[in-house]
Amino acid sequence: MSLKEAIENRYPGVNEQVVLLREKLFAACQHYIDAGLGDQNAERRLCSTDNPTYWQQLSEILVAHQLQLAELCFHHPKEGPDFCVQHEGRRIWIEVITPTPANVPEAWLAPANGSVRDFPHEAILLRWTAAIKEKAEKLLGNDRGFRGYLTTGIVAADDAYVIAINPRLLRGFGGAFDCIDGISQFPFAVEATFAVGPLQVRINRETLEGSPPEHQRRMLISKSIGKAVPADTFLDQRFIPISAIWAIDADEGTLMGKIPRSAVVHNPLTTNPVPIGLLPSQDEYIARTLDDENYQLERIQGRLSSVAEMAGIIK
Repeated sequence: MSLKEAIENRYPGVNEQVVLLREKLFAACQHYIDAGLGDQNAERRLCSTDNPTYWQQLSEILVAHQLQLAELCFHHPKEGPDFCVQHEGRRIWIEVITPTPANVPEAWLAPANGSVRDFPHEAILLRWTAAIKEKAEKLLGNDRGFRGYLTTGIVAADDAYVIAINPRLLRGFGGAFDCIDGISQFPFAVEATFAVGPLQVRINRETLEGSPPEHQRRMLISKSIGKAVPADTFLDQRFIPISAIWAIDADEGTLMGKIPRSAVVHNPLTTNPVPIGLLPSQDEYIARTLDDENYQLERIQGRLSSVAEMAGIIK
């Protein structure tokens, strides 16, 4: 099956918008392949009927598309992470992953019409932490004998390393809404790296007065089976080589001009930071040091914030 046939089968219909989407999608995929921005199996993966396989590959194309729109100089290396951005004499590696919705309730992913459902925020957050762990091991290696990019020399000690996570497959309401923000109202990428939990109010047992709302400090995320999972990646010295998490909820609509919901979360411990405003996003999160044990998390506007406001995305 050719790439064009595979896209036609995945997006059937004669509606003008669907036809235009197929054209845009085929052009973007073909450009990606012709430009050598993907692995040798990129076309085969785009032709796959397996949804996770297709979306992992398409996510790389959509990330590349965003980098091109941002006019960043990058290439796809023969070995190592998906993309290498050259910026002011430095190398910034970007590794892309699209988490599968394992253990995310079907009632969230494909709800019945009119049904009322819980927000499975912990199940979704566990997919974010799993994605970060997987791509962190690609860089750092693990205790099972896998040698990471740093050990093999593909990524140098002074290179920046960014994990780009597309949560497209974790969306609820049948994929209608993005899946960037967690129960804390911060992005899942913040919850997974800074141990930020839900809002809480403390009640004084004697006066019954409530405290001002504050976020829980959630170091671990419970699992139904197995050990609890750490949610403090950017507070852990072991992960200093990871520069940032780039959360980008991109779908086919980005090729039609839709601005994907996105955020860059910076690691305050890293020795190889990514410049603020470099990667395309609406929001960026940085942690400013207050003392030896405390940070203050700050949200700042990203390079896409003004574009999003003009498009009516941010009110």
